Order: sequence, then C-alpha cells, then structure tokens
Amino acid sequence: MVICTMSISLDIPRPRLGPVDIALGITVALLWGMGIVFAKAAIAHFPPILLMALRFTVTAFALVWFVRPPVAHLRALFVIALISAALQYSLTYTGLKGLDAGAAALIVQLEVPFLTLIGVLALKEKPGWRKWAGIALAFFGVYQITGEPRIADASASVLLVIGGAATWAIGQAMIRNLKDIDGLTVTAWVAVMAAPQLFVMSMIVETGHWAAIQSANWIVWGAVLYLGLVMTALGYGIWYTLVRRNPVSQVAPFLLLLPIFTVIGGGAFLGESLSTQVLIGGAIVLAGVGLILLERPPRLRAPAQ
Repeated sequence: MVICTMSISLDIPRPRLGPVDIALGITVALLWGMGIVFAKAAIAHFPPILLMALRFTVTAFALVWFVRPPVAHLRALFVIALISAALQYSLTYTGLKGLDAGAAALIVQLEVPFLTLIGVLALKEKPGWRKWAGIALAFFGVYQITGEPRIADASASVLLVIGGAATWAIGQAMIRNLKDIDGLTVTAWVAVMAAPQLFVMSMIVETGHWAAIQSANWIVWGAVLYLGLVMTALGYGIWYTLVRRNPVSQVAPFLLLLPIFTVIGGGAFLGESLSTQVLIGGAIVLAGVGLILLERPPRLRAPAQ
C-alpha cells in the first residue's frame, strides 16, 4: 500500500469528501485487504517470492502500455523497485506464509509509524505529540499480538513482516523525492523493474518453481490475476485518483479498514479465527495508526472586524 504525507494549513477549511470518493476509499481498502487473503491462499501453492514475481508481471503488462518511459527516472526507479517492491514483498509475503492473513495485515500496519520515523530521520520532519503517541501505541499493539502463543511460535515470520514494513517505508521516502512523474507511471515502471528482480530472488532462495506453475489450477491463477490486476493496477489507480482530488489526510484514514477486511475475509474464505489477544493487540495498533493518520479538525478563526 502507499501512503503519502503532506502538511496542511489549519487556517483553510477543507471540503468534506463526497459520497463517490467515500465509496472509492472503502473500495481501495476492500481490494487491498482481500488481496492479502487471496495471496495467503495462493502461497499454499506458489513459493511466495515467485507469487510476487508473477503478480508484478501481470501488473507490468497491464499498465506499461499507457505510460511513457520515464527516461530521466529509470535509475532511481530501479533502486526503488528493488527496495519497495522486490525486497519488501519478498519479506512481507514470505512472513505471511507462517501467519494468519488477519494477523499479518495488522502487523503490516507498522508501515505507517515506520514511514513517520523515516520522515524524522531522513527528511527532518517534526511530528507532534499525537504522532509520537501513535507510534508508541502501534508498536505496543504489535508486541501484544506477538505474545499470543501461536504467533510467538512463528517469531521468524513476524520479524519478516516487520522487516517488510520498514523496507516499505524506506521505499516510500525515496518515492516522495521523485519529481515530475505521476503515480501511474511510478506504479507501472516499478512493476516492470520489480518483476525480473523478484524472479531472480526467487530462483536464488526458492525451489519447485516449474512444478508449482505446471500444477496450478484456475483458482490459483485467478488469485495471481487478482493480485496483479485488481489489487495493484486497479487499487492503485483508484488510490491515485483519490489523492489527486483530495488532501491525503482525508483519504489515508480509509486504509484503517484494510486489516478489518482482511480479518473478515480470512475468516470467511480461509477459516481463520483470531484469538482475543490478537484482536485486542490489533485494536491498539489501529488506534496508534489512527493517531498518526487522523488530523485534528481545523480551528476556524473569527473574521477580521
């Protein structure tokens, strides 16, 4: 997922989102949340890095025809693809293999506090007390989740997902430094470059590629198409439409729905059942992320007399 941040003056009233944009925001959270569910199902057949390679191959073929090659940015996009796609998705989805989809989706929310911390360290941003409190709450919530016995036994998977969240934040900080390039072009060309990177990484650390491809049924290939076309191409297309027409601070909170949809989908399609401890920890995580994403309403100044 992608979250951009920007500073917004509190002196300027902001229009509320219309019903269409609210519906689009909920749709993005649904598409991305269910994507984790379908990925979890597909990982039972495909090695996770190979699955991500196939996903980005589908996305690249779907989008690259509609954007011009960003010649001036190709070197930067290659590095961004390596960090924010190839490395990040390898870590996150390899970790997903050992966790329930709902638990992984809650831990993945650490992307937001990590991005805030990267902004402090690399971009010299100065978050207020609300964001610092949100960061502390989010990490405390993940600590609570990892105390659940089943998840404690999968500590390596938890660390992989946390590593993926941190790597994603680094990649997003790099994307924010790009100039004169639109979001669709970034999505398309990151996919073009990430696909071969992921194939190489999969060949190095995974086995059974050809057997998995040969034996995959239409349900597994349907999951691949969902990840490439719906979750990535369509999902990011809707997301960039929203952030072009609205302040990011108004649309980013919809992403708090993502793990909720994943938890529901994991229960409905995968038969997952999260323990009370994980649900409480997840609520704490979402409260912390909410403090980071949700801004206080603007104070209206009295008109000059």
